[in-house]
Amino acid sequence: MNVHFIAIGGSAMHNLAIALARKGAFVTGSDDEIFEPSKTRLAKQGILPEHIGWFPEKITTELDAVILGMHAREDNPELLKAKALNIPVYSYPEYLYEQSKEKHRIVIGGSHGKTTITSMLLHVVNELGLNADYMVGAQLEGYDCMVKLTEEANYMILEGDEYLSSPIDRRPKFHLYQPQTAIISGIAWDHINVFPTWENYIEQFRIFCNLIEDGGILIYNTEDETVNELGLEQRNRLVLKPYQTPAYRVVEGGTVLSFGGNEYHLQIFGAHNLQNLMGAMLLGESMGISNHDFLTAIQQFSGAGKRLQKVVESDGFTLFKDFAHSPSKLKATTKAVKEQFADRKVVACMELHTFSSLKKEFLPHYKDAMNAADIAVVYFSPEVVSHKKLEPITKEQVQEAFGGNVIVLNETAEVMELIRAENWNNTVLLMMSSGNFDGIDYDQLGSELISGL
Repeated sequence: MNVHFIAIGGSAMHNLAIALARKGAFVTGSDDEIFEPSKTRLAKQGILPEHIGWFPEKITTELDAVILGMHAREDNPELLKAKALNIPVYSYPEYLYEQSKEKHRIVIGGSHGKTTITSMLLHVVNELGLNADYMVGAQLEGYDCMVKLTEEANYMILEGDEYLSSPIDRRPKFHLYQPQTAIISGIAWDHINVFPTWENYIEQFRIFCNLIEDGGILIYNTEDETVNELGLEQRNRLVLKPYQTPAYRVVEGGTVLSFGGNEYHLQIFGAHNLQNLMGAMLLGESMGISNHDFLTAIQQFSGAGKRLQKVVESDGFTLFKDFAHSPSKLKATTKAVKEQFADRKVVACMELHTFSSLKKEFLPHYKDAMNAADIAVVYFSPEVVSHKKLEPITKEQVQEAFGGNVIVLNETAEVMELIRAENWNNTVLLMMSSGNFDGIDYDQLGSELISGL
């Protein structure tokens, strides 16, 4: 196979390119910008483009396929050349489906929890020595590539993102996988630049459910009212496997889970994480993994990258970083940390960074989202708001939307000043963002705070 990637440097695209090269395909690609870590990974695999830019001459009739990334535009010269030569053009999810048509496809969907559930399932698969292909949307510790494609594996585990597939394919990615087994972890309005109403957003998940093969399995979280309704709509067509938060108790260093008459000592904590665990366990069932074997193996799981990831810890102080940015995830994460560290002061800092979170009309959805924290800080950058071409928002608007005693800041230096002024004895610092507060180095910050104790 000869495959060319248009926009090969993307976080998802470069992983697929590496996976195809490892499978034996001849891979080429182009991009007008390639940043780290994509650049080093592509170079190590021997498929880093020699020059930055678009080169239509790379598109020849010898190509079997062109894979188009979201970063490219509709008038991309390489794309126009591929169309002129009638070379098949695929989006990233379309090509993953092509590579897994003969496999049992397991798709993890939901507004939040996707990466964690996928990580949990992959952890158990690896612990038990099973062979499965996969695609994960985030970089996980211990993996040098987040896509694996083989001829031998019978299963394909796919993280099912609801965002658009490509510049010329406006379907959500998870509409293209046609799973035999699927899960929906929860639905909270997101990507409002693409799905302008709540009803429109829900409809994408309804379509996803309808695309599960007849007689397939739908695993769904009954504690989410919308998800529960969607699940019940499929009761005459699919095998339904509902789940909810299991019985558990908080212990130092983690959680003790009670299930099936046994107790399992887990490193993870928080009701939301335990919901995800139950969903992942039911996905494991569809692969023939017993509940006991799954829960035994998951005891060694310490969490997915940037999902309540422990940065540093010392006696009486812990720093976590988390990807949380939606209102529901923000509330669940803050609550989980306070529950786990009930005898400590919890300082929660979050950054409004996504298009949705910075939109004035969306801000009221954050009402009371950080009430579990002892000190709550919300940061946003007016420059980022301007860059996204959104209407300006003020500190007062953010304060009113969140409610409570939230401290609102819009300079990174102000965030650092507040953190450095705090007494960190018997305290937890929780940093939540899909960005990095415009340049805060969490490892360096953690070391600095520990040294000051």
